[in-house]
Amino acid sequence: MKKADVKVGSRYTAKVSDKVVVVRIDAENPHGGWDATNEATGKRVRVKSAQRLRGAVHKSKPMALAIPSQAGGAEADPKAAKKAKVEAWRKEVAAKGAAPDPELDKAIKAADANRAAKKAKATKARGERKTSILDAAVQVLKTAGGGPLGCKEMVERMLAKGLWRTKGKTPAATLYSALLRETRKGQASRFKKVDRGQFALLKDAGVA
Repeated sequence: MKKADVKVGSRYTAKVSDKVVVVRIDAENPHGGWDATNEATGKRVRVKSAQRLRGAVHKSKPMALAIPSQAGGAEADPKAAKKAKVEAWRKEVAAKGAAPDPELDKAIKAADANRAAKKAKATKARGERKTSILDAAVQVLKTAGGGPLGCKEMVERMLAKGLWRTKGKTPAATLYSALLRETRKGQASRFKKVDRGQFALLKDAGVA
């Protein structure tokens, strides 16, 4: 087009950022050319010369309609372009998700096995009741015909037979204290104090 054919307020097709769009000439630019509005995006653009304008656009043509580019032939619609990018991204993510990943599968299996092992260990721990020192004392005294035995000897026997385990430094004193508390229960007690430092089983504890 020629400069004399360009009129302020008119609409023309112009190439903007490698796309042919409809622009509206708003005013002449003091540095040359014209200030215009890209009707496809609503952004201000500068048309530096009349050669950038392709031709006048009739008023009845939609303002935001992008004109097909001669180079690509695709519509320069920003919403359509954004939608196309989103669809392409979704397809790429779906393709990656469907592809096998040996390392990921291995990590998932290891995590599942670890959870299963912890669950089995917790179930076993709940199902097993740790033998108390008094339960172990009952078993030791039963093997001794009901007693009596001293606390030190009872501890040595229960540790040797694996009836009870401890990391304490004074297990005999621990047993003595537990037996004294038990004998204070009266008829509910499984033990009786026979002599100083010695205890025996009551008949109710299973000794005739």
